[in-house]
Amino acid sequence: MKKINLLLWSVALFISSCSDETTIFSDPKDDHQLEDSQLVLENSVIYDNAGVLDILEDINISGKYSSSGKVVQAGDYPLTLVAQIDPPTYSGGENLTASHVHVDGNYAYVSYNTVEEAYAGAIDVIDVSDPTQPLITSRLYYANMDINSIEYNDGYIYAVGGMDSEKSITATSNSFVAKVPASGGVINIGAGITYGFQQGFNGTDVEVTSSTVVVSSGGGGSISIYDKRDMSLINEAFFADLRSVSFNNGDFAVLDASKGVIILDGNLNITREIGINTDFGLGTKRTLEYTSDKIIVSEGSRGAGLYSANTGAFLKYLPILIDPNATNIQDIETNAVAANEEILLMANGGAGLCLSENNDNNTDLYGVIQLEGSINYVESKEDYIFAASGKRGLQIIKLNRPSESLAASCVSLPGYSGSTDLNVRLGEDEAYRGAKRFANIEVAGALLLCGSWTVSNAVDVYDDALFEMKGTLVVGRNSKRKNVIVHPGATFKVEGDLTIYGNLIVSDGAILEFIGNGSVVNIFGSVTQGESSIIYGDFDDVKNKF
Repeated sequence: MKKINLLLWSVALFISSCSDETTIFSDPKDDHQLEDSQLVLENSVIYDNAGVLDILEDINISGKYSSSGKVVQAGDYPLTLVAQIDPPTYSGGENLTASHVHVDGNYAYVSYNTVEEAYAGAIDVIDVSDPTQPLITSRLYYANMDINSIEYNDGYIYAVGGMDSEKSITATSNSFVAKVPASGGVINIGAGITYGFQQGFNGTDVEVTSSTVVVSSGGGGSISIYDKRDMSLINEAFFADLRSVSFNNGDFAVLDASKGVIILDGNLNITREIGINTDFGLGTKRTLEYTSDKIIVSEGSRGAGLYSANTGAFLKYLPILIDPNATNIQDIETNAVAANEEILLMANGGAGLCLSENNDNNTDLYGVIQLEGSINYVESKEDYIFAASGKRGLQIIKLNRPSESLAASCVSLPGYSGSTDLNVRLGEDEAYRGAKRFANIEVAGALLLCGSWTVSNAVDVYDDALFEMKGTLVVGRNSKRKNVIVHPGATFKVEGDLTIYGNLIVSDGAILEFIGNGSVVNIFGSVTQGESSIIYGDFDDVKNKF
C-alpha cells in the first residue's frame, strides 16, 4: 500500500472527517484501459523458474538435519511452481507490484499497485482451469489508482484502493471501491464501472456477501456497507486505521491498527474487542483470517498472532523464519495469512512464504518455501497456493496432495520415511505410499511409488530395473533442468501425471509404459528414444514432445 507521512495522514483525516457522505457514480473515463494485445498477455506468463520447490525447514522443529546441517530425510510437502505472472507495465505504471489475489472457480483475480508517490494500478484475470498452462484472459490498467485488494462475486470484480482525488472531477475521497463487470474471465468496461468513495486515505480490503459489499479504509477511514445491487450506501462506522475486514457467521471482524481486532454485528455495533499492542506500521498491508476456532492476525515484525475466535484470548505467536540464503532481506514482516486444511501460510514480505502445520489444535512452524520476491499476500484453495509477490507478480504453486481415490489405492503400502536420496539396489524390491520431496531417485532393483513425489535432481532407472509410478511425479526445475533416464533393458511404468523439467531419455531396449487412459506427460526438454526402445499406452502429451 502507499506509504505516506504523518502530516499528510493527519490532513487526510481532517478533510475526511468534514463529510460522512459517500458518493456513487459511473465513470468510464480515460484513466482506465483494457490491454488489447493477446501477445502481451501471453508473454506475461513466465515459466523460467517453474518446477520443484525446495523448503528450507526450521532446524529446531523438523529434526531432519544431521550434525553437519545437511538434510538427510526426504521432506514433506512436494510443492511445485506452475508459473509466474509478470506484473503489467505501461507508461506511468512501470513499477507495479502484485498486492492481492482472489480465486473463484476457474479464475484468479490479481490486483496491482505501486509503492511510488504517484498512483498506478491494474487488474488481471487469469484462467487457471488447466493447471499446467494458466492464461491471462483480461487485463485492466488504472492510471490514477492503486488497487490494494480485490474480490470477485457473481459477475463483478470488486476492487478497493487509493487514488489522487485532486486529479478527478468526481472523486470525493482518496479511498475508493470499484464494481467492475466481468464474466467468463473477460472484463467489460463498456458496461460501465461503478465507483464509490468512503472516508480514509486508502481503501484496504473488501468482503462481498450475498447482498452487500463491505469495504474497510485506513487513515481516519471507515467500515462501509454498500447495497450489492446499485452500490448505494447502507451503513458505515468510523475507525482510526482499518487494514482488513473478514466475515464470519453473520459478524464482521476488522483489524484496526490503532487498537487490534474489533468484532461487529451485522449493524456494525461493536460486540467484542481483542486488544493488540503491536506496531502495525504506517500504511502497510495487514490482514486477519478466520479458521474454525482461531483468528489469525498478520502482525508485521512479530509474525502471525493466533487468538481464540470464541474468547479473543491470545494463544501464541508464529515468528518469522529467516531464510539465510535469501538475497532480499528488506521489509521482513508478516503481511497476510491463509489457511488450507492442515497448513497455514504466512506472507512474510522479504522473508518469503512460510509454511506452518496445524496438528491436534497446535500450529507449528515448518519452513520457508524457496520462492523469489517479496510476498505481499497469499491465498490457498484446494490443491493450489497463489502468492502475490510484489515485483515478481503472481506465483502459482501446486501442493500436489494425493487425491482421496489415490490415497485409498495406496493404503496397503507402507509410508516412506527414508533418505532424500532414494536408492533401490540390485535385487531389492521396495514399494511406498505418501507425498515426499526427494533429491535423487536411483533404481537398480524394483520400486513402486504410489502418491505424490518431487525430485529436485535426476531420476535413473538402471539396466533391467523396474520403476512403477502411480500418482504424480515432478522432476527438476526449468532454471535447473534434470533428466529422467530409462537405461537399457529397464522398464518405467507411469499411471498418473509425469512432469519433467529436462529431458526424457528412453535407451535402447528400454520400455516406457503408460497404464490406463488418463495419464498426462508434460516435458519441458526433449524426448530421446533408442532404436529398440518401446513406448506404448494412452497418455496426453501436453507439449507434443513424442
